[in-house]
Amino acid sequence: MAQTILIVDDSRMFRRRIRKALEDAGHHVIEAGDGLEALEKLTGTLPALIICDLNMPRMNGLEFLEELQRRSDLDIPIIMLTAEVQPSTINQAKRLGAKGWLVKPVSPPALLNLVTHIAQGQG
Repeated sequence: MAQTILIVDDSRMFRRRIRKALEDAGHHVIEAGDGLEALEKLTGTLPALIICDLNMPRMNGLEFLEELQRRSDLDIPIIMLTAEVQPSTINQAKRLGAKGWLVKPVSPPALLNLVTHIAQGQG
């Protein structure tokens, strides 16, 4: 099922790689370089899913999740991508609404599998 997906990551090269995998699978992709830019993007388009890095400048992934949780009009599933594997950080992200977690470097098949899983309401 094709859907609009927002990628939030400060690495342009990483966003391009993930964008290509998602577009090759038929999805429409929007990009943002950090949480603040992502919030700006959400004023114009509501994606079906957000893929968000944890460590970013200006507004990191956890701060972005906190802001989304405050905004009841934005109920969008979020997959976190990061090299961070501390159980406390993962648990905090889950408490803030993250539906999935993938560790970088991310394989496109693993990402697409999780995207499909969450799109089917299993996340």
